[in-house]
Formats: sequence, structure tokens, C-alpha cells
Amino acid sequence: MNLEGKVAVVTGGARDIGRAISVRLAAEGAKVVFNYYHSDEQAKDTLNAIHAAGGEAIAVGGDMTRQEDVDLLVAEAIKAYGDRIDILVNVVGGLVARKNLEEADLEFFEFVMKLNCTSTFMVTKAVVPCMGDGGAIVNFASQAGRDGGGPGAWVYASSKGAIMTMTRGLAKELGPNGIRVNALCPGMINTTFHDTFTKDQVRANVAGMTPLRREGVSEEVADAVAYLASDEASFLTGVNLDINGGLFFS
Repeated sequence: MNLEGKVAVVTGGARDIGRAISVRLAAEGAKVVFNYYHSDEQAKDTLNAIHAAGGEAIAVGGDMTRQEDVDLLVAEAIKAYGDRIDILVNVVGGLVARKNLEEADLEFFEFVMKLNCTSTFMVTKAVVPCMGDGGAIVNFASQAGRDGGGPGAWVYASSKGAIMTMTRGLAKELGPNGIRVNALCPGMINTTFHDTFTKDQVRANVAGMTPLRREGVSEEVADAVAYLASDEASFLTGVNLDINGGLFFS
């Protein structure tokens, strides 16, 4: 996969899956503009990893649920690399907390939706005017969007289900402009997400039920993103691609 000459924007691109994506796209030749939320140290480490891989990138801090921060991300990309953006990867999102219906209130529901779904809408709307024929968008849904998620994760699952539908709808809308829109639906990937929200025994049980008998790693997800962003995937759009080691077949 050759991404030479392309400009890629990655939200949530400074840790775990986002960092692996930023590094992989840069290693393939893309000029990467990655967003991070609060950790300057994580951003610095990601830049160092990209440079070590022979890539080029800039880091832009900001909250992707705030319009002014989204606008700044796009403005910095244009300032650094010109007025065309070829690739957008919407990684920003999170579970926040596990809450059942009784525990969840409106504020919690709206926050999780905003973090996962509204942020994807906001960044996509801001970047698409900079895209043209050959553009590629990769969203992040989840296996939870297909199966409803684990205990207390139904709000997160709902937001990721919305991402899946958004992906299909925008694939139809943007396809005539030569822009492809796909999404990944990761299962159990070894990240701080599961370090925070999933018990060790649950992780071991899930890995044991997976045909490949293990968790995935961030670099495997990044490989799939690089493919979907590349010209090799030029006839794929509207796809919500499972990446879960065979744990769940859609």
C-alpha cells in the first residue's frame, strides 16, 4: 500500500489504536495530522514513533466535540500540507462508564453519544470540503454496535450502531464525488480501553472463545485502516468490517 503524496487526518491519534494508525499511515508515505486530547507526552511519543518510522506528521491538540477545536484541526492540516485532505480516520470515542438503564441519566446518554457519534459527524463535515475524488474516510464503530455490547455498555453500543448507519448513508451520499466511507468494528483489542473497562477474567474468557484464541493488537487494526484508506480498496465503500478474530460473524 503506497500512500505517498496523501494527507491523512487522524482524530484520537496519539495512543493505542490511534497511535498505531498514525504511525502506519506515515510509514506508508502519508503526511499525517493527528489530533490528541490532553496528553502532550503521548503526542510527543507518537511523533517520535512516526519519525523513527521515517514518516512526517504534526500533532494538534483539541476536543473533537468542540467546533472551534475541529476547525483548528482542519486549519492546521491545511497550513502544514496544503488545501487537500485525502484520508480521514475518526478514532475519537470511548465507553466512559458502564451503566444500566436505571443508573444512566440524560446527561450521561448525551455525553456518550456526543463523544462517539457527534464528534464523527463534526469532523467529517469539516474535512469533506477539503476532499476530492479518491478521498477515503474510515470511521470507528465496534462489535458492540452489532451485538449490543457487554453489561452496562448499551449507550456506547447505541452510539457505535449509529456510526455504522452513518457510514452506510455517507457512502451513498459521497460516492458520486469519488469519496469512499467505510468503518471498522473491532472486537477485543489489547488496549487501555479494556484495561479500564473489562475485567481480566472476562478478557481471558473472551480470548478463549475466539477462534484465534487471543486478543487483537492495535497494529492489526492499523493494518486494516491502511488498506481501507488505500487505492487497493478502491471499490469498497459502505463496509462495516469486523476485526475480532472470528469471535462474532456479522
